[in-house]
Amino acid sequence: MNTERLIRIFAGAFVLISLALGAPGSPLYASSYWLWLTAFVGANLFQSGFTRFCPLEMILLKLGVKSSVSCSA
Repeated sequence: MNTERLIRIFAGAFVLISLALGAPGSPLYASSYWLWLTAFVGANLFQSGFTRFCPLEMILLKLGVKSSVSCSA
């Protein structure tokens, strides 16, 4: 797997988990403060689309995960 796929997997997992923990109708509801994590992930994805700065990508590259061909400019 490359960094782009792993970033999408991590972001999707974090959004789904935080929604499950933050939505009052969910059986896993813990606190509505979990929705702040959803907002943070969305804002990070939004800004990385413009700036190409992604902290998770930097971590994955340091761990030795191959970068995708389309993102290695």
